[in-house]
Amino acid sequence: MAAVRDGRYEVTEHAILEAEADGFGPLDLRNALLTGEIRRKLTRDPRGTRYIIVGTALDGRAMYVVCRFTELKEVRVITAYAEDE
Repeated sequence: MAAVRDGRYEVTEHAILEAEADGFGPLDLRNALLTGEIRRKLTRDPRGTRYIIVGTALDGRAMYVVCRFTELKEVRVITAYAEDE
C-alpha cells in the first residue's frame, strides 16, 4: 500500500488501544498494512468506505486492520485486532 510506505497514514487512539490489548505495537500495524490483503470492503458507512485488511504482525500472527481513506488520500486506521483463536 503506497500511502503506508510513504508514511501517509494515521492511527486513531482507539486502534492503538485495541492493538495493544492484543499485544501489538505500531510496527505490527505498519507491517500488517504492508503485507495484508483486503478481505472485505464495507460500503454502507455514511462516513465512507471501510476496508478490512488481514496482514501479518511481526511475530507472525494474523492481524486485522480496519481502515478508510481520508479526503487527502491518506489511510486512517480505525481499529486493529488479533485473529480469533
